[in-house]
Amino acid sequence: MYSSGDQMINVPLLFEKGQLQKGMHIADLGCGRLGHIVFPGAKKVGDTGIVYAADILKEALENIRKRAAVNNFLNIHTVWSNLEIVGATAIPANSLDVAFIINVLVHSDNRHGILEEAHRLLKDKARLILVDWSRKNLSFGPPSERYVDFEDIKRWSRLHGFVVQEEFDMGYYHHGLVLFKQD
Repeated sequence: MYSSGDQMINVPLLFEKGQLQKGMHIADLGCGRLGHIVFPGAKKVGDTGIVYAADILKEALENIRKRAAVNNFLNIHTVWSNLEIVGATAIPANSLDVAFIINVLVHSDNRHGILEEAHRLLKDKARLILVDWSRKNLSFGPPSERYVDFEDIKRWSRLHGFVVQEEFDMGYYHHGLVLFKQD
């Protein structure tokens, strides 16, 4: 039995925000080892869709690959990448309908690089779903200085062909944005 890792992240709500449908090509950029977006996403997009599980940790990708094989998910593709480097992710440019960046930016010193890479991968009229920590001064979670400045993300998005379609809270600890790409 696998833990989905979604105790604080409402995956069905994320899929609703992304308007996931059968046949879509989606990516979990920074998927981690549990695939809390990857596996339910593979079911949601179906056999005609594709789910890319991208991460910098090869061990995490191997875990996803093995679990996909055991569960006969043929529409999951693992991709090793440093998401901070634009052009480094082996997913076709302008091919994604939806990309998810969930609790990833908090770990990065080059957040705009990750956003630029997501922009490169997304089709026109596609959605980027971002969720990260928002509640500071907790006994758990990241150090306060690592929190994402959502105002900075919104400014960046407007300069790079995105519209902030929605802003939302994901439970008590996380905040999210739905960015709509319209180049």
